[in-house]
Amino acid sequence: MGMADMADAPVLLVGDIDRGGVFAQLYGTVSLLTEEERKRVKGLIINKFRGDRSILEPGISMLEELCHIPVVGVIPYMDVDIEDEDSLSSRLETGKSKAPAAVDLAVIRFPRISNFTDFNVFSGIPGVSLRYVTKACDLGSPDMVILPGTKNTIHDLLWMRQNGLEAAILKLADRQVPVWGICGGYQMMGEVLEDAMGVESDLPSRTAGMGLLPLKTEFEEEKIRTRVEGAFGELDGCLCGLSGKSIEGYEIHMGRTYIDREEGAADTARIVSWRREPEICRPLGYVMETGKDRILSRQARMDGWNRGNIYGTYIHGIFDSPQIARTVAEALAAAEGLCLEQAADMDYRAYREQQYDKLAESLREHLDMDAVYRIMGISPKEKGEEKPDDGYTVGTGIAGRY
Repeated sequence: MGMADMADAPVLLVGDIDRGGVFAQLYGTVSLLTEEERKRVKGLIINKFRGDRSILEPGISMLEELCHIPVVGVIPYMDVDIEDEDSLSSRLETGKSKAPAAVDLAVIRFPRISNFTDFNVFSGIPGVSLRYVTKACDLGSPDMVILPGTKNTIHDLLWMRQNGLEAAILKLADRQVPVWGICGGYQMMGEVLEDAMGVESDLPSRTAGMGLLPLKTEFEEEKIRTRVEGAFGELDGCLCGLSGKSIEGYEIHMGRTYIDREEGAADTARIVSWRREPEICRPLGYVMETGKDRILSRQARMDGWNRGNIYGTYIHGIFDSPQIARTVAEALAAAEGLCLEQAADMDYRAYREQQYDKLAESLREHLDMDAVYRIMGISPKEKGEEKPDDGYTVGTGIAGRY
């Protein structure tokens, strides 16, 4: 409710019936709210229902009478593949690969992991195993190690250092096993993490990084939030096939990363991205022509570094661009003398949009959308249509997804 309070927003409270006791869930939650919080709850939703809706009517009537809040919809159970909340997903179950695969990807499952959906695209590639690891003994001999994003880079780096995972990863890197870091994982790969203002913790600190790249990260109080697009530079290592390919994604991080020593620059190629906010671009002489709806010419900045089989970037969603994940998987398989099963390259972004469209269509069918729009303060007539398809979708989060 904290976010709703900050935004002064109405709330739709959702209960999953497949967990059992949905009426008790909803009534109990409403009863435990403060008076002010209760005033924000404008509707109740029963989610993941299987069967005939009419059998719920007596319970719905009683719930509305007890809570004095209308039930605005009963959502059926759907076979829809949408991304999970950080740290709440069954995808994050740890351990060894359950079945032999041509390509074994090991993602380090940090205690404060974030944006783990960066790697979901690999799950759809035949012959690729994606697993999450918390112990050095479970790391094994993967074809690539991935250091994901984290809500606290320094704490998770120290966690990895204490439990032996860092040492195990460094040994793999010495054997030329590719290591790819994203955002917080990228910051860890450098030489030094400087937190002079105590952004990552209550006290200023200077922490040694993993030393995989000659980089220094300085944490700052201002968080960078921006969408990016661009292309890979001329990369080295077994993933050099990515060179020149287009990428698109977003950055959300605190801290800036740069080369820490001159001798590291000679064998370092760049991952380049064009920013949509020209005022924060760092010019590198790259120009991108775009469509009529956007700026025709922009300066570019460097984003990320690569040396040998070590790769790091701030860009989330970098593997979602068409052909990127497939190129990575095929290169890793080829390094082992294997070939992946031929399959059509999946546009993960398009697939994800299809799944959300599927969810939105079902919600519009099974929610009282007139009530939902009233709660949101939106009049369908203002949009010129009875049920506007304008991106206003209420989803299955506890406080609704607007």
